Amino acid sequence: MPELPEVETISRQLSPLICGKRIREIRVLWSRTVARPSVEELLRRLPGQSILALQRRGKYLVFSLSQDTFLLHLRMSGDLQWRRPGDQPQPHDRLWLLLESGDEQQILAFHDPRKFGRVWLVQDAGEVLGTLGPEPLDESFTPQQLLERLRVSRRRLKPLLLDQSFLAGLGNIYADEALHRASLHPLRPAASLSVEEAARLWQAIRQVLKEGIQRNGASIDWVYRGGEFQNHFQVYAREGQPCYRCGQPVQRLRIAQRSSYFCAICQR
Repeated sequence: MPELPEVETISRQLSPLICGKRIREIRVLWSRTVARPSVEELLRRLPGQSILALQRRGKYLVFSLSQDTFLLHLRMSGDLQWRRPGDQPQPHDRLWLLLESGDEQQILAFHDPRKFGRVWLVQDAGEVLGTLGPEPLDESFTPQQLLERLRVSRRRLKPLLLDQSFLAGLGNIYADEALHRASLHPLRPAASLSVEEAARLWQAIRQVLKEGIQRNGASIDWVYRGGEFQNHFQVYAREGQPCYRCGQPVQRLRIAQRSSYFCAICQR
């Protein structure tokens, strides 16, 4: 959390507010937030560059700059918030970008209570993003491609769907919702899926992600705000409550150190 729909929502909302603006200054408030390069090099290279575009790749925010690419991963608790000139850093602010356009100045703060979020400044985004799997919403991602990737895996479905090298952007919430929609058990061996089941999973993944984006993501705690997809969960975080499809209680399993929610009747 945040997952693909939440990061996509942030990208879409933030892009028109920052594109075309110049980075006047960067303030690193917690040095370990910077994954690459060194803090000293980041402070030297980033100021003066303009933000040309903001996009999403997997769960990464990708800032295309006039010379480099600035990448940000929110991880468990990261958030982007606005501060005003003259403000003091709030507790848990890890990094500030001071932006300017003409006489207007703004501060974009990376707020991250759990300190898991990271930023990178690279010339080639592939240095960081190169290991990511396909984008599940891309037109080039087909049911046949998913089937081929499933067939060569020895893993169970739920852990495989959480692997960002298998598919980029899926996380705990949307994997559970997609598996329920596709009527597939989270511990089902990935290679055992039939052509029809793989096509059903492909469709379910795309449906839940698109719906998540339409509803501005899911807001289930203090980390991400403004979404409403949590009001439409079918199984996630609904342990003991009736499945909307069959009426049986939703169950919870611990899989890959994550809570997984499913219906034992609908997802045999």
